[in-house]
Order: sequence, then structure tokens, then C-alpha cells
Amino acid sequence: MRSAVHTVSSVLFAVVFLTGCSSTSLGSPAPSTSASAAGTGALGGSPERAIAVGAGPQKTYTVQQQPAAGSCHYRIQKGEPLEDPACTPGAISPAVTQANLKSTICRKGGYTAGIRPPVSITGKEKEGNAASYGYTGRMGDAEYDHLISLQLGGDPNDPRNLWVEPPDPGHKAGGGVNNKKDPVETKLHTAVCAGQVTLAAAQRVIVTDWTTALSSLGIG
Repeated sequence: MRSAVHTVSSVLFAVVFLTGCSSTSLGSPAPSTSASAAGTGALGGSPERAIAVGAGPQKTYTVQQQPAAGSCHYRIQKGEPLEDPACTPGAISPAVTQANLKSTICRKGGYTAGIRPPVSITGKEKEGNAASYGYTGRMGDAEYDHLISLQLGGDPNDPRNLWVEPPDPGHKAGGGVNNKKDPVETKLHTAVCAGQVTLAAAQRVIVTDWTTALSSLGIG
């Protein structure tokens, strides 16, 4: 009798063990907290992560630590360099909201000049970020770019919102900063201030893929 019980117990243990292993190694991994909490996107219905909120404009800026050297990798879309979402996911300023557009990014006289970090800060950050991305070109030809621009409510000095953007393909070395992302940001800013699109929608498309941002929102 003891032998029979022992045999049945061994079989049950094996079944439970194998079942547990099967669900762990062969099943789909459980979604991460960020993925589970993400909402459904308006631009195609896919889950979206929330954009981080930075510290906002500061009276005194300090040099921010950059990702480890070589840890970030450019992507290429339509021939244009894009940021690494893991290193530069974007960050918005809590000082800019849909409710206060007229007194912030859409106010007459401009907004960005008064909140932009000084070159003494961004120059050091740019060097560190170039190492993060492995950028070895002329620093004067690359822009230390706010992924979500200041005119779209991007955070001024959050390292998640800044990256060394290489010049466009075919750019003449030594010709200075010249890229196609800036006009896209300006058109989005105009659309937001004209009430054609919401601030959140403009911020979302620019962090998703700036090369398709305008077409995603139907902006010519």
C-alpha cells in the first residue's frame, strides 16, 4: 500500500512540476506594469506608454547625467536618423498644459527663450550624449535636440528629452546644423495654437516618429 501511495504521489508531483514549467517557459510573458497601464492610442489603436513628466523650467539648471557611453543606438526611418526610444523616450514640462497654451507656448512675444538652458549646461550634456549615442561626426553639425521641442511643451533639460541629432543624409560637413525635424515641430506648433490638434496629440506623434508626425495628424 505504501508503494502504491508513493507511486501516485510521485506521478502527481511530476504533473504539477511539468505544468508549472510549461506555463513559465512556453507561455507568453506577463505584461510589464507600464504596458498594462498604457492606454489605447488615438492613432491606430495600439497601446501607448505615458510620456514622462520632467521638472519643468528652472531658475538655475544643472548638468544632467547622460546614458552610458555606447548604450544608445540611432534608428533610420525614411533615410532620417531617429532617437533610441530606450534612451530618449521624451519628457514634457508640467508648466505647459492644454489649458494654458495662450500664456505659454502660444503667447505673443515667444516662450522658449526664457526657459532654454544655457550653453554652459547643454554644451557639456551634448558631449556626454554624443558618447551615449556613439556620435563621432562634427559636433557643430549635430543638434542637441529636444525630442519634444520647447514650443510643443517639451521639458527643457530632462535627459530623457534631449539627444544628439545627427545632420541629415547628404549634409555637407562643416555646414552647421541643418535637419528636417525643425520644420515639422513648427508646423505642429502652429496647428496646436490654431486649435487644429491638441497639445497631447502633437507630443505623441513627435515621440512616436517625427518623420510621420504631420501625416499622422493630417497636417500638410
